[in-house]
Amino acid sequence: MGYVWLAAIGAGAFALLAVLKVNRVLWSMVAAALMLGAAGYAWQGQPGLAGHEASPGLAATPDDSAMLELRDQMLERYTGAAAYLVAADAMTRIGDRRAAVQVLLGGLRIAPKSVVMWTGLANALAAHDANQVSPPALFAFQQAMRLAPKHPAPPFFLGLAYVRAGEFATARPYWAKALALTPANISYRGEVATRLALLDRFLAMQDVPNSSQK
Repeated sequence: MGYVWLAAIGAGAFALLAVLKVNRVLWSMVAAALMLGAAGYAWQGQPGLAGHEASPGLAATPDDSAMLELRDQMLERYTGAAAYLVAADAMTRIGDRRAAVQVLLGGLRIAPKSVVMWTGLANALAAHDANQVSPPALFAFQQAMRLAPKHPAPPFFLGLAYVRAGEFATARPYWAKALALTPANISYRGEVATRLALLDRFLAMQDVPNSSQK
């Protein structure tokens, strides 16, 4: 069936050339292109293979709006560095995590001491590395904590990265530290406290079966 369609395409192409009164010298170029396509089809074509929908090269990432809102509150969304986070978010949303990392690396070349940029890069690296706290991601988190040891965002998002990696016990001290660093009168303190309380509850539920087996 594939060869029938190929012949039909060839006939249609030459008919169009005739209608448009294209110089016949150019017909040989069209014929050569068609012959090249036919040769490729004969070599690699599989006319008996069932058709299927093409799958995109990038897998879109679910939009975690609540966490992005919390990040923006903690890292001050209206700073110049926040523009890089927005661009990286757009890349992450369409599944291009590599591009998200590259955007933030570009920002760090301009502002190498930006806590916002290092924290964003750490998040992007963890997402890029299959939601694992890889050595590059951990380095970026640690760099953010070195630059701003009293800022709650770097330890909070390191804890979040461990939660996403399934390392709940490892995440706990970072969320506790983030809560301790969060001022009592700031708007997002309740969000941090709630997540720590939920994590503690989850860890306690895990401990119950373990204690009953002893």
